[in-house]
Amino acid sequence: MISNLNSIKTSNIYNIQPAKVKTNAGACASLPQNNTIRPAFTGYNTVNVAKTTLTTQDEIKKFTEISSNLDTDGKKALDYMLKSGSLLNNKSNDKSSTLDNLHKIITNKRASGLDAKTMLNDTVKTIANPAIITQHFGNIPDNIKGILKNYDENTKEVPHSGCCVAASIEFNLASQLPAEFARVAEGLSSEKMSSSKTIELNNLCDNKEDSKWLLDNFKIPYTMKGDDKAEVTLAPDKNAIFRAHIQTIDRDELERSPLDVLMQSTFMNVGSQQTYNTLNDVRVASFGPGDRGLVEIEKTFTESIVTDSNKTAVTFQDVQEAEENGVAVAKLTGYRATDKTIKRSLLNSLAEGQNVIIGYTSVDSNNNIIGGHEITVVGAKTTADGKLVFVCNDTDDDSPELVEYHEDYIIPRIHHVGLPTEIVEADSRLKSIA
Repeated sequence: MISNLNSIKTSNIYNIQPAKVKTNAGACASLPQNNTIRPAFTGYNTVNVAKTTLTTQDEIKKFTEISSNLDTDGKKALDYMLKSGSLLNNKSNDKSSTLDNLHKIITNKRASGLDAKTMLNDTVKTIANPAIITQHFGNIPDNIKGILKNYDENTKEVPHSGCCVAASIEFNLASQLPAEFARVAEGLSSEKMSSSKTIELNNLCDNKEDSKWLLDNFKIPYTMKGDDKAEVTLAPDKNAIFRAHIQTIDRDELERSPLDVLMQSTFMNVGSQQTYNTLNDVRVASFGPGDRGLVEIEKTFTESIVTDSNKTAVTFQDVQEAEENGVAVAKLTGYRATDKTIKRSLLNSLAEGQNVIIGYTSVDSNNNIIGGHEITVVGAKTTADGKLVFVCNDTDDDSPELVEYHEDYIIPRIHHVGLPTEIVEADSRLKSIA
């Protein structure tokens, strides 16, 4: 929830840029090796649903038709989804099930340039294992570059994506709301290339007029549904279909799937006042400086819209603008909360079954921020010495697995988190820094 609209226009120097220097696939120069335990990954979701058996002829028919259009790995993923409960889950905006929406993907027409079987396989595999989601753009084949440049002169290769916020929201949606993920995937890849949903206005602000102000200023198409709800339309930018088509016909290992392209382009568009351009990964700066990535207010708004849930952004680091040798820098000057408070905020959210998207920073020897990144905390466990290890998903680590970060490494680096508003309000020490 965005509680203080006056804070929106203030400068936010948290810049979503790569915080890690890649040395090779799966390794990061800035991350101590003993803190990067990568567990074997067999599929992950946080959905607790009892229904794991097909009980009607309609369900059996849809399951059979879906399975017949999947490759070997897709069939295994579909079976896993059934056994885990995510396939028959119906916690979507219109109460349709994951099964229903997967069936629509393969039976209804897809947008021109997309392949129904590819979209179906990607959606099934992503729900079964959301850690395969990546923010890595693919290259543009030479035979397509000329076409795109004639369409948009800003077309360029994107060696490092600024989509970490959007990819993290995509991961959260797939892992916690599989039916809604499949519903959105079906809509974005359909001929209309959009997905509509009804949201509660109080999930944006306490005051409904402030909520409408946000919708208007973020330029989200919407119509009011009574006094307390609005139907919003989510759609990628006009160039997303080109990137999605390229990834359909020329996708290499570790690159985004066409589904990733559509999801991330949509969420970037939602958070950037409909100004995002998928061809160059650039948006028009408005609520924050810079033209890449999403800043906190934009991330909180997008997450609240996509999940129709009440989120509050809490900032833990004090950062000041400074000048060194004539160059403007962002300097980490202190902390607004103790390590204990930060850990408690994460654990309380996890205890409620909620993943937590966190933004963390990296600094140089002078405490100048040299990069920032967004990852998702999905679990925690205690080591033999009583310390915590946080289980996280990173959409930029070249690995389809979760990663574990020791509290001594990650806690001091956390700049902000997106927490369920009820947890913030229940903890006065968090509320005071929200």
